[in-house]
Amino acid sequence: MAFREALVGLNPRDMEIDSGEKRLNELGYKQELRREMSLFKTFAITFSTMALFFGTPLYGSSLLYAGPASMIWGYVVVIFFTWFVGFAMAEICSSFPTTGSLYFWAALLAGPRWGPFASWCCAWLETVGLISGIGASAYSGAQGLQIIILLSTGTNKGGGYLATRSVFLSMYIILILIWAVLNSFALQVIAFLNMISVWWQVIGGFVIIVALPMIASPTQSASYVFTHFETSPEATGIHSKPYAVIMSVLLSQVCLVGYDTAAHLTEETKGADRTGPLAILFSIGIISAFGWAYILALTFSIQDPAYLYDPNNETAGAFVPAQIIYDAFYGRYHSGTGAIIFLSIIWGTFFFAGLSVTASAARVVYALSRDGGFPFSKVWRKIHPKQKVPINAVWLCTVISIIIGLPILKSNVVYTAVISIGTIGWVGSYAVPIFARLVMDEKDFRPGPFYLGRASKPICLIAFLYISYTCSVFLLPTLYPLQWDTFNYAPIAMAVSLTLIMLWWVLDARKWFKGPVKNIEFQNGAI
Repeated sequence: MAFREALVGLNPRDMEIDSGEKRLNELGYKQELRREMSLFKTFAITFSTMALFFGTPLYGSSLLYAGPASMIWGYVVVIFFTWFVGFAMAEICSSFPTTGSLYFWAALLAGPRWGPFASWCCAWLETVGLISGIGASAYSGAQGLQIIILLSTGTNKGGGYLATRSVFLSMYIILILIWAVLNSFALQVIAFLNMISVWWQVIGGFVIIVALPMIASPTQSASYVFTHFETSPEATGIHSKPYAVIMSVLLSQVCLVGYDTAAHLTEETKGADRTGPLAILFSIGIISAFGWAYILALTFSIQDPAYLYDPNNETAGAFVPAQIIYDAFYGRYHSGTGAIIFLSIIWGTFFFAGLSVTASAARVVYALSRDGGFPFSKVWRKIHPKQKVPINAVWLCTVISIIIGLPILKSNVVYTAVISIGTIGWVGSYAVPIFARLVMDEKDFRPGPFYLGRASKPICLIAFLYISYTCSVFLLPTLYPLQWDTFNYAPIAMAVSLTLIMLWWVLDARKWFKGPVKNIEFQNGAI
């Protein structure tokens, strides 16, 4: 495996044009977005999208399905396979540093015959996934804020305020609107906020990971954390142990997604053919280490596993990690103030994640609209003349993500459905260019500075198989028996969405959609 010149500095005196911009021109695109992002800024936004604490709302159900051992070791397995996906995507990103990223990659790698169809499938999967990701971030943020308010006003036992469905929906909508407003400014604003996010997550995460087990008294034994396996068929309705294990690992699969964000920002990043791959891999590495340590800290700090799910406990059984943190502080200090502070740190990661996901979603919609693949493309591809951001695309994503959250007023399974749709679409879009890279003739691939060489094919194969598995498990029912208030609506939502997208392709789009549309002719160098 060769990582050629990945860490070589970019000296303007040695080159007339940024290497990422030069490659963009060779691919047939002119530079329209402002290219001023550094490696750290791109990494910051990517890191924020992944979010250290993003999977926190799923911790309780993951622990309930099969106990701590399955969840802890499942995270390690997911990390292992995520690296294969990350390496495969980093290689492709280095070769194709364009905002269109995944669907652009799919078009170029699949060739002239299959390129348009591959590009169409990838673009719409990614669009569905990212817009759902905004909704998932907003739901997590609203849930975190709900619990912070509850504990601050006296806890569930002391008459604290637990937000009603309508208030919860209002918090959900307000968060999304705030992200839209912030994303309407120049990307440097988002980059600055996400640099704060990196330190917020690293320092805050370190404090929680180290301090929480020290505050908790007593702590769980290593035997409990690493070896205890226990299913809960009476609560989940799942009697099959393998099925329970699969469900317990969903937490990890949600946490380790979003590293493609660096690819969406490559047209705004200096030396993107080098910095893009680095941002992808750095984000995976840091989130993997901190994420596993965070889950360990929570699990070691559990005081009474059964009490975590009691609807009469201090957090109304609504947010298991919050109850773990509250029990730890109250047990030692007889006060929940520390728990509110820790939960505020966690809530901050939800906020920063939503901010970054909104930025990514808008750029995918912009890129697809630039190539005429989105309804009313002329509207959504407009760039703000001063801020140089796709402002119309930002607000389109905002409106859609608000609409998908409206069922909160009636349903208890909105989060399960939204997070499942988001993961299937988002991770599923990774599979298309990776599969195209797997089956293409190696002589047709022009590598960038990051090149896997002979390792590329086996890495892509393992990555594709793992992605296929991940998308499949998020379609499974999460609770039994199947009822209106326990049903996973993701399969229906995805079936309807994909059916409409494929019908559009067969009946109309295949006649005019040719994938990425070049807007300049570059004479020196071929794709």
